[in-house]
Amino acid sequence: MSSLAESLRNTWVADAPEPHRDAPSWNAVLNWMFWPLVVMLLIHRIFLLSIDGAITDDFTTVYEAIARMREGIPVYNENYMYVDPHYLWSPGATILLYPFSFARLAIARFGFILINAGCVIAAIGFFLKLLGKRPTSFLFPLFVVAALLTESVRNTLIFSNINGILFLLLVGFYYFLVRDRQWLAGFAIGFAIIFKPIFLPLLVLPLVKLNWKTIVSGVGVPIVMNLIAWPLVPGATDYITRTTPYIAQIRDFSNSSLRGMALWSGAPTWLTATIWIIFAVIVAAGILAALKFRYSDRLWWIVTTSTLLLVGVFFLSSLGQMYYSMFLFPFFIAVIQSGSLARNPFAWFAAYCMFTPDSWKSATFPAEGMWAQYFLPTTGWAILIIVISVGAIARAYSSYSSRHSSRHQVAPASAGA
Repeated sequence: MSSLAESLRNTWVADAPEPHRDAPSWNAVLNWMFWPLVVMLLIHRIFLLSIDGAITDDFTTVYEAIARMREGIPVYNENYMYVDPHYLWSPGATILLYPFSFARLAIARFGFILINAGCVIAAIGFFLKLLGKRPTSFLFPLFVVAALLTESVRNTLIFSNINGILFLLLVGFYYFLVRDRQWLAGFAIGFAIIFKPIFLPLLVLPLVKLNWKTIVSGVGVPIVMNLIAWPLVPGATDYITRTTPYIAQIRDFSNSSLRGMALWSGAPTWLTATIWIIFAVIVAAGILAALKFRYSDRLWWIVTTSTLLLVGVFFLSSLGQMYYSMFLFPFFIAVIQSGSLARNPFAWFAAYCMFTPDSWKSATFPAEGMWAQYFLPTTGWAILIIVISVGAIARAYSSYSSRHSSRHQVAPASAGA
């Protein structure tokens, strides 16, 4: 009986594990943690939230516009007195989206959502590659999880708009600039400009280095595409006479720019103008300070300057929407790089304000909650402008001081003196 009991006991008792035998790396462990989160978040965002949709439906507006083009009806014939989503893209953008008109609305919309989700993931992967990280690094799923938790990606997929594709084009612009592939960099940013002129200021980067190939292709792509589209898009002239003036207007809804929020809140014009000038000067100072590193630290300069230009456009232009903040992802992903200005707690306060999907509307504090809700992205952009500009100026001054002191060091006296 004792031998039988011993045998049964040994059957259900495992040997103690040998220390460090087949121990997985931390990279493997973290990959096991984050990839399942990526899968579940994608399923939730795409197959639940996006299919359910919301009151705001950007893709249906696009689909109806390209359907009008297919039927020969003027594309830009909407009544801009209503606050419904309007079709505001150029004729060049219209013909690029025209193939979606051959599918039924539900199928075309779902395909568009899938493409944008894939572009967000691809953009993060390409940018990490630019930072020297492999696709097998746990950083890839980590940053994808972080992106899927933001308001920017959630609403891009729920509203079924094009920001994911534009994010990939932006990262492509960075990627080709760093590798000095000037034509390709211009093509990438040129196709982004076709859809959103907010990317036009990024041509400052090749301009200051006299990279004419990038400038020519960056400006040429939207010009050529619009010239091709002009005779093909019914009522294309209305884009100039009706749509462009409407785009230039400052609206007091779905607009987190400084002037949009000033109009919504009824702020005095003199105060808005003063704040606008102050922040325009801060942006300009930061860009000039970062310019010092355009050769010595190219990637840092590209990401820092582009982020400052974009956030400046969001804050200072006539229209800034919260989900535009997706285009600032590279700045925060670059926190893993030495010298990143994202290594600052205030940058992450700004990140919360720009990216949070939290609702601050409150039944207990209705007025305060409403103001907090609407001013969050505006506040985040303002903080980020200050963080980047002050950081760039501080780094430029530190570089100058270091070089100045090294040039003026007094040689030690010789032994015979």
